[in-house]
Amino acid sequence: MRYRRLGRSGLQVSELSLGSWLTFGKLITDDTAAELMKIAYDNGINFFDNAEIYSRGESERVMGRILKNMEWPRDTWIVSSKVFFGAGGKLPTQLGLHRKHVVEACHDALKRLQVDYLDLYFCHRPDPNTPIEETVWTMHSLIMQGKVMYWGTSEWSAEQIKEAHAFADKHHLIGPVMEQPQYNLFHREKVEKEFAPLYDTVGLGTTIWSPLASGVLSGKHGTSAQHGTRLTAEGLDWLRERELTELRVKKVKELKDVADALGLSLPVFAIAWCLKNPRVSTVMLGASKVAQLEENLKALEAQDLLMPEVMARVEEVLMGEKLSTW
Repeated sequence: MRYRRLGRSGLQVSELSLGSWLTFGKLITDDTAAELMKIAYDNGINFFDNAEIYSRGESERVMGRILKNMEWPRDTWIVSSKVFFGAGGKLPTQLGLHRKHVVEACHDALKRLQVDYLDLYFCHRPDPNTPIEETVWTMHSLIMQGKVMYWGTSEWSAEQIKEAHAFADKHHLIGPVMEQPQYNLFHREKVEKEFAPLYDTVGLGTTIWSPLASGVLSGKHGTSAQHGTRLTAEGLDWLRERELTELRVKKVKELKDVADALGLSLPVFAIAWCLKNPRVSTVMLGASKVAQLEENLKALEAQDLLMPEVMARVEEVLMGEKLSTW
């Protein structure tokens, strides 16, 4: 495994990490979840990502039981939670980034994960109903209490992140360290362009999700989603309609040709492409099968095969988008 600093912080995160969205407590058994975490840990992965909303809290409960049973030293792994959507409640006090919910959600996540502190705590979405200064103060307080080590954001805009840092700097508080955006061959604008000024000014780290564009870059799908994949899961019609377009299916075939020429599977190639961006702190993998995780771990070494001429070919396939600033 290779490790990178989480933005400007001193925390070293594994280049690949394991996420639990749509899998833990929902699409896979607890035994499979445990096996996936053990393989990840044995291969040097030190970051396991979660959120209060994932399976309405059940994802954290599953992960918490596994972490307790594995008995890995607490100083060898990193675990996260996210706050905003709640764990199932719909009342105004059960949602958002106001002080009451952020604090209560943190306590609930600690209980579900069976830990004394969260290494990373994300504001899962911006909250238009709560002043950013209230959220910054609350996150700072949780860090001062030892309940959180680092806090960050997910799917915030660059302007919102800058606003949070400006308030934190003015009042000598701890600002957000990391952002969790979607990033893959089809979703590049935010990481490569919008956030570009933040990497050097505020030292933004990124824990990117969906490197395979919700499975589109797995190469499994034609013009319709393959049965049994997350794109056919109940309630994810919106995801299927957004990601699985006719144009993308065509581009996937061309990208597969590039991967084939390197002797790589398309998923490994797509993940390796994400790793080539030095602004990416860690690429979060989502897996429902052991073989899938073991295959995707090959991206660590595969990134060395993506030479400039390969990256140039990728740009051609993606219709010459000139977004890369790295």
